[in-house]
Amino acid sequence: MLKLYSFPGTVSLAVHIALEEAGADYELVPVDFLTNAQRSPEYLAINPKSRVPALVTERGVLTEAPALMTYVAQSFPQAGLAPLDDPFALAQVQAFNTYLCATVHVAAAHRHRGYRWADDPAAIADMRRKAPLNVAEHFELIEAEYLAGPWVMGQAYTICDPYLYTVAGWLKRDGIEIDRFPKVAAHFARMGERPAVRKVLAQLAA
Repeated sequence: MLKLYSFPGTVSLAVHIALEEAGADYELVPVDFLTNAQRSPEYLAINPKSRVPALVTERGVLTEAPALMTYVAQSFPQAGLAPLDDPFALAQVQAFNTYLCATVHVAAAHRHRGYRWADDPAAIADMRRKAPLNVAEHFELIEAEYLAGPWVMGQAYTICDPYLYTVAGWLKRDGIEIDRFPKVAAHFARMGERPAVRKVLAQLAA
């Protein structure tokens, strides 16, 4: 059985949804960030990066959300979560998820975790101020260029969709109204109607 280490409000939600969409047999293991459990010796033995998600498989531990999403899609091909037989289309999926991971997520982190990049309180405050502007700019690009509709890649639902849903869910927290991006907002609402998403949210709320 797969074992997913996660914490609510993090990008681990995307992997959780993908596992549910795939019909995978998995166990959800919370890592309590409120008590710094991600820095405990027990968790560092699983993921030395002290981040979530981490996915324990029969071959070892995998980390980094884009890699985990691809692993789920390839491990459960019957779920059709990625265009596995089309190298170009699969690269497009990877490019989108990598953009969310390496650019959008990092921009958002500058608002809450400026201490990773600076020690000066003034610099941290400046990052906190600027981060929502950068995040909004990234979502303007997604809205204009990278959301084909009804799903990210067009008619086919893929691992891009729970990833975008997760990151778009952070907008309100960062003081950005999702309605500024009508296609993103419609996608977010559409995702909320999927049975797998509803099941995952119910699990997290229990």
